[in-house]
Amino acid sequence: MKAAVVNQFNQKLEIKEVEKPRIERGEVLVKIEACGVCHTDLHAAHGDWPVKPKLPLIPGHEGVGVVTEVGEGVTNIKVGDRVGIPWLFSACGECEYCLTGRETLCPDQENGGYSVDGAYAEFCKAPANYVAKIPEHVDPVEIAPILCAGVTTYKALKVSEAKPGDWVAIYGIGGLGHVALQYAKAMGFNVIAVDIQDEKLQLAAKLGADITINGMKVNPVEAILERVGGVQASISVAVTKKAFEQAYQSVKRGGTLVVVGLPHDNLPIPIFDTVLNGVTVRGSIVGTRKDMQEALEFAAQGKVKTNIETASLQSINEVFEKMEQGQINGRIVLTL
Repeated sequence: MKAAVVNQFNQKLEIKEVEKPRIERGEVLVKIEACGVCHTDLHAAHGDWPVKPKLPLIPGHEGVGVVTEVGEGVTNIKVGDRVGIPWLFSACGECEYCLTGRETLCPDQENGGYSVDGAYAEFCKAPANYVAKIPEHVDPVEIAPILCAGVTTYKALKVSEAKPGDWVAIYGIGGLGHVALQYAKAMGFNVIAVDIQDEKLQLAAKLGADITINGMKVNPVEAILERVGGVQASISVAVTKKAFEQAYQSVKRGGTLVVVGLPHDNLPIPIFDTVLNGVTVRGSIVGTRKDMQEALEFAAQGKVKTNIETASLQSINEVFEKMEQGQINGRIVLTL
């Protein structure tokens, strides 16, 4: 089968023929139709994070396709089902985190397109118990980004503990942020969109943002405090230290900063202000299988729609270049 492969960090991916995966007990084989391109894939290809991915690696954790084979013992998935290959590829199912509904914290989890091969390929295998069942009558290309961008931002909004009617700020209106904005509106929040590119803020306004702020033209913290007195929750999906600092400063007393993006910098937290103002700082990593089910249902109902453009698997290196230069307004989905 054809696949895009990371052979060495910081080198172009190679499009080449590799062996088609062979499934084992409990697994399914999926013929990939589409796969979203996530910024995490770029980090994986560069080896940016302390925990390195395997090499060689086939990236991709927003893969959607049709099951062509099922392994022994599989009862919940059948040939012909459309499923998704998510970041939470598998978990142990037995640790305290798995048993208490926090499987994304499982220390023995595998991650699609990182610790195991993902969906930048014609076929991908995965554990049947962890693939996402795709709702009927949805476009596989349009639904693909929900498998990461969607469930990640939906979960971040859930753990923010904001209530309908509260003000929420989204810092960074890119692949994740433009989806976060739509989930926030669907959940009944008032939304402030913050970015440094007018084009992305125009998209935010089109998607229903109540206030848009260009952080290059005005101080977003001052603007937010002046207009609404601070937000109940800030969701930072940007990958710059400054955005995280501004997101923290935008939160009002008793509010929450939810950290989602992963910049290289440390985030300095002012202890005095955090204690005095009762601010919560919370990390949020993707979502559980239940979160995925809910996130997909929002999209299936038409309440969330990713802004996408398509590209071929062969053009992945050009896609990565556009991503590095911040030239993607929404999400790019590879079609196979």
